[in-house]
Amino acid sequence: MELINKYLEIILNYVIKYGIQILGATIVLIIGLWIIKKFTKAIRIIMDKRDIDSSLKPFFISLLNISLKALLVISVMGMVGIEMTSFIAILGAASLAVGMALSGTLQNFAGGVMILIFKPFKVGDFIDAQGHMGVVKEIQIFNTILTTPDNKTIIIPNGGLSTGSMTNFSTQDSRRVDFVFGIAYGDDLEKAKSIIKTIANNDERIFKDPEPFVRMSELADSSVNITCRFWTLPENYWDVYFDTMESVYQQFTQKGINIPFPQMDVHIKN
Repeated sequence: MELINKYLEIILNYVIKYGIQILGATIVLIIGLWIIKKFTKAIRIIMDKRDIDSSLKPFFISLLNISLKALLVISVMGMVGIEMTSFIAILGAASLAVGMALSGTLQNFAGGVMILIFKPFKVGDFIDAQGHMGVVKEIQIFNTILTTPDNKTIIIPNGGLSTGSMTNFSTQDSRRVDFVFGIAYGDDLEKAKSIIKTIANNDERIFKDPEPFVRMSELADSSVNITCRFWTLPENYWDVYFDTMESVYQQFTQKGINIPFPQMDVHIKN
């Protein structure tokens, strides 16, 4: 019985000694997380009001949030009584091992920094990278988020994105729309070209300078091909493409220009 009372007394002393520290550390942790949440929210509002580059906002907020939480955890561990000098030494050794294990993650972080420094694209640009096409929605610490034209969300690691090839469709003031229209052998070539030029000249979205290009380009197996190159604003690209295709088909049909399809003539000799 005396032995049990002795152990109970030891346990009670530990609870009294460390329980208050643990309770205080828990309270500090909860309050600290709440303050960090409010602080980062306030920083985001300030950045929005000062019209800071939208590409930088999510990256900076994420980095600030992680850094503040790391400092808070270290402070709480010090309150509990963990020797920080020993902890930092252990943390340094652990960081080396974790760094080697998470080399890909560190590469993504470095890639995010490189993207923000050199700005090959920004939020709102339409890009083609790593086999995906979409509008850049966010540039985060480790990933870049795209929204595809059919409203899917694509998450691409920054490491490969910063080192791989990429096409940015939003950096230039104009884009060229290319077409190849085929007409049947024997049809009036000049008439077909005139129809296409009239359609291009009547479309206000198509630039008149540079002048629309309409020339015969190939004598193919089943058709005489006409290559057309029109310039327009990037945001009008697909509207011009689809509207021109429909207009050419309708005008060719109405004015007797045949659009051929692959066919083969077979001659049988007795």
